[in-house]
Amino acid sequence: MTARPMPYAGVATRALALDVAIAHVIVFAGGAVLALVASLVGDLRLDTLGRVLAAGAWVTVVGVYFALFWTGAGHTPGMRIMGVRLITFDGRLPSVARSLVRLVGLGLAIIPLFLGFVPALVDGRRRALPDFLAGTVVLYGEADAPPLAEPAAVRLAADVQPSG
Repeated sequence: MTARPMPYAGVATRALALDVAIAHVIVFAGGAVLALVASLVGDLRLDTLGRVLAAGAWVTVVGVYFALFWTGAGHTPGMRIMGVRLITFDGRLPSVARSLVRLVGLGLAIIPLFLGFVPALVDGRRRALPDFLAGTVVLYGEADAPPLAEPAAVRLAADVQPSG
């Protein structure tokens, strides 16, 4: 009897996820409403403080969008359309903290010309930098959770015995 290969999601499927577009539509819609209100109230000038607040709003919306969906459902709407889901090394949905770590990893993977996604081309489980940092994998469909090895940090924390 041969073992069925795990359906790990690859780089192409991840690249086609529509979540960035969805998050940006939310941000732009909010900005449009604020611009409409400001135009009715008076003259709107986007000074340095306004730009910082706009950037902070963007970061907040994107962060809440991804963390909320990864934690609550294991997939974002774009991931659901593509038929993929996110789980931890033990087959559970990621926690809020793990989702935020993955989100930071996503930013770090994108910054150097998307080089943080190169490991997904050679890793057996198709994990990229965000997955390594957060201890997650992305699977196709409703496949059973794979037997994943615990990340080294988890093993190390379990081996530490309190002194005393």
